[in-house]
Amino acid sequence: MATVMLVPGEAVPPLVKDPITKVQLVKYAGASGDYNLIHTDLETARAAGLPGIIAHGMLSMGFLGQFLVGLAGPEGVRRLRVRFNAVVRPGDVLTCRGTVTSVRDTGRGGRVVALEVWVENQRGERVTAGEAEVLSA
Repeated sequence: MATVMLVPGEAVPPLVKDPITKVQLVKYAGASGDYNLIHTDLETARAAGLPGIIAHGMLSMGFLGQFLVGLAGPEGVRRLRVRFNAVVRPGDVLTCRGTVTSVRDTGRGGRVVALEVWVENQRGERVTAGEAEVLSA
């Protein structure tokens, strides 16, 4: 995170993910144990009133976790809290973004960086949004 500006209001470098695929959703279902068929079966999703299959909300939260690990390393992520605002569909390209909201000294030679974080789709809609804290040297 040393190359990231640690000034409130500064944006951190984004993480752009490849388009969401049905194969990815099937693999995520297996990894997460969430086998709800609205994520993998078109007929089930439509019967539930959806226009088609949708990605697991926790997938976009996982992308934010990846984003934060890229900023601060796996030991540097201290907190992540999100809300799910919109559905993600196969073909969507998601970008994780963040803005520094505050920086405070830990008293042990490091700093706690608070961030507003979000995942947006290719239309700029925030599909997942929240806040996080990471440690920085």
